[in-house]
Amino acid sequence: MEYKIVEKPAFYVAGVSKRVPLQFEGVNNEIVKLAESITEEQRKEMHRLQDLEPREVVNVSYESDTAFLEERGELTHMIGVLTTRKDVGCQLECLPVAAHTWAFFPNEGPFPFVLQDTMARIYSEWLVASGYELAESFSFSFTKMDRQKENYAYSEIWIPVVKSAQAAR
Repeated sequence: MEYKIVEKPAFYVAGVSKRVPLQFEGVNNEIVKLAESITEEQRKEMHRLQDLEPREVVNVSYESDTAFLEERGELTHMIGVLTTRKDVGCQLECLPVAAHTWAFFPNEGPFPFVLQDTMARIYSEWLVASGYELAESFSFSFTKMDRQKENYAYSEIWIPVVKSAQAAR
């Protein structure tokens, strides 16, 4: 499983959010509705604030009822951009994110299957064997659809990690 470990200072995510059902497979229609609700003014404000890598519109998942371990309950989902600015104005919400070590996982293939499969493998395989554990129950991702191939995309999933207690010994 391809991944990279990087350090990232504290930042903010500026965007719009909503509580949605936790769903591991297929298209989450509540997230689609959230994306469709973003106004042109909000889009312009997000692009004005965007000043951190990855310079993409991101999907952020946090405040899961089950710490992403079970497909039940809800989570908060935000669509936004990474920024160093907390003064986002009244059009957007501002989510502070602490400085962390991050593991990010590039993946490519049929969307949304490969993205969801990669997320499942992060939790079921990579975290078990990597010497890292989640720093907090939080992740963000972005997806770039391939205009030449139907339902094909490049994505990255980012999770905050710390060295596990066993790996530190």
